[in-house]
Amino acid sequence: MSKVATRFAPSPTGALHIGGVRTALFNWLFSKNQKGTFHLRIEDTDKERSKDEHKIQIIQSLKWLGIEHDGEEYIQSTKINDHINVANELLKNGNAYKCYCSSEEIEEQKKRARQKKLPYIYNRKWRDIPESEAPKDINPVIRFKSKIEGSTVLKDLVQGDVEIDNKTIEDFIILRNDGTPTYNLSATVDDHQMNMTHIIRGDDHKINTFKQMQIYLAMKWDLPKFAHIPLIHTIEGKKLSKRDNASTLEDYSKIGIIPDALRNYLLRLGWSFEDKEIFTLDESIKHFNIEGIGKSPSKLDMSRILSMNEHYIKNIDENDLFNQLAEYCKLYKSEIQSDKKDKIKKSLTFLKNKAKTLEDIFNNGQYIILDEIDFNQDDIKLIDDKAKKVISDFTVQFATVDKLSKETLEPIVNELIKSNSTNFKGVGQPLRIALTGSKFGPGIYDIIISLGKEEVTKRLTNKELS
Repeated sequence: MSKVATRFAPSPTGALHIGGVRTALFNWLFSKNQKGTFHLRIEDTDKERSKDEHKIQIIQSLKWLGIEHDGEEYIQSTKINDHINVANELLKNGNAYKCYCSSEEIEEQKKRARQKKLPYIYNRKWRDIPESEAPKDINPVIRFKSKIEGSTVLKDLVQGDVEIDNKTIEDFIILRNDGTPTYNLSATVDDHQMNMTHIIRGDDHKINTFKQMQIYLAMKWDLPKFAHIPLIHTIEGKKLSKRDNASTLEDYSKIGIIPDALRNYLLRLGWSFEDKEIFTLDESIKHFNIEGIGKSPSKLDMSRILSMNEHYIKNIDENDLFNQLAEYCKLYKSEIQSDKKDKIKKSLTFLKNKAKTLEDIFNNGQYIILDEIDFNQDDIKLIDDKAKKVISDFTVQFATVDKLSKETLEPIVNELIKSNSTNFKGVGQPLRIALTGSKFGPGIYDIIISLGKEEVTKRLTNKELS
């Protein structure tokens, strides 16, 4: 058996869809498990919609998730002549023919199919008409001469044996009337030239597979093995589309999902191994197999993604967590300045406690990250005369503290609770607003310790609180 080779073949016409990311992940993991190779093919033949920035975004997105391809990217548009040559060879050996139907004729066929509520299938008019009878004023398309008799069985590695009546597969176009190849021809030629052994893709490609199998057989090429993955659905059970929220990889990066967490979630979205939920990268590669892929669609559940992300935030090395936070802040928030890094690192232990995303950690820690307090206008209204007295009393007693710890701060807070006839909230809330700008956030002792004595004193005497 040839060395396993898989590929991911996105079109650079937009952001990378989460369904495509999972397909790439499964191909990559399978190739790594089998000690094979994984390749990236950019299907850029749609010149109007294909953009270099989308290509770059696709490559960077996969790299962000830890998926890196072997060798250089395979650029489909550079292989057009090869696709055309194969079409001409199919024409020469009788497996294709020129179709001279006008666009009006094709539209009329489609109209009749709609009226009968049947799927449109080209009527094969020019399949057996001699070219000598062809009209002179029409540029023909080239159609593949599909099988009419019998049936074809696809031995799908996920779905099992799938049989189709051959007459339901139309004589599909392989070259348009402008001489450009179509998807099914180009993809087949590319997969053959790239020596792909396994084609793992969404099960919406199943009909394409039957068409491509016929091209393989007509060219006497070895067939790769096919595996069709069930699609990802929304939590409501509908097919996930690019119009849905959080449908692209960038959507998850922006809200602060950690790559390892998302990769783990996508791995478990339609694949299982025993009852294991959390996989390291090495474990993912070791255990991944096609047999573990389910046959039913999976539902994308944001609450499960957040839960998985929370697990990773709480359990990964804090140096790694800080580096990911710093990169996230640089891309989407405010860059962490060098003089703030140590404070953030030391504070991660409590900043991550209630955080499900990197964005949550930023929100919890922005009182450290930002140079100026951004007071919540509703919260600052809570600083009434009683709250101002609490802040003032605390400031006086705080000046006598040499070493900041819960043990040195707690007696001061308890005394203020007693002298101001209030409770812990009555002391903690005004102090939290004064120090962070919001009534929500980490525990008051953690805030004070993380800021340090000088910064706390500075913030407690802010004129905005007067």
